[in-house]
Amino acid sequence: MDALHPRLLVRDFAAAFRFYDAVLPELIGASRTRGDVQGPYASWDVGAQGAVMLFDRSAMAGVVGTADLSTEPPAAQDTAMLVSRVADVDAGYRLCLAHGARSVVPPTDRPDWGPTMRTAHLRDPEGTLIELQSY
Repeated sequence: MDALHPRLLVRDFAAAFRFYDAVLPELIGASRTRGDVQGPYASWDVGAQGAVMLFDRSAMAGVVGTADLSTEPPAAQDTAMLVSRVADVDAGYRLCLAHGARSVVPPTDRPDWGPTMRTAHLRDPEGTLIELQSY
């Protein structure tokens, strides 16, 4: 049983699927367990634990009765971020960029966060904030 896992509700399922299907195996050793580019659902696990799930936003809106609400939130600070510990932040950053991520902050040493902490911040094709870290 998965204790807790992120499920991203995405507008462009195909773009999000291609991004995560390309980067998750190398970044965290995840393998796709369900779904394909047509959606509306896909999941990747690490071992027997759920790692990341995608679900088409409009399909979920139909389930929870919010299909009549706007899909465009007002401008706001991020309310969620995916964080992944990786062996090499620079390599992970390049991998994500090669598959459609947008850079927010390039790989940076952060000694004030920890003596060997290094991070990079990107946005996936849907705009979800991602932090890659090593320490």
